[in-house]
Amino acid sequence: MDSRSRACPLTRRQIVDEYFLENRARLLEIAAFLDRLDRASDAGGEEDFRIEALYEAVAALHSTTPSRARRIQMIFSDPTTEPLEKLAGKGAVGVWDRRKMEGR
Repeated sequence: MDSRSRACPLTRRQIVDEYFLENRARLLEIAAFLDRLDRASDAGGEEDFRIEALYEAVAALHSTTPSRARRIQMIFSDPTTEPLEKLAGKGAVGVWDRRKMEGR
């Protein structure tokens, strides 16, 4: 499959015209969330694994290499292949806690 068969049918200008404002709003929402964390009463405490992953994902956005979405998805994903005997909790948290593998 050559790169043209995977190309978006829209021009760069059309993509920017259509999607810029909604993505600008998303970035502002993330910035506001991080600002609230900075102002939290326990702001100097240990960083939550979800926030560590979010910072890593934001750094991946800055890259100019292709497949940013895939790389960011992998930051949040559980890379293990063995099934768990028992879940640690009831709900999803949105990111895999890699500290479990690092023994933290």
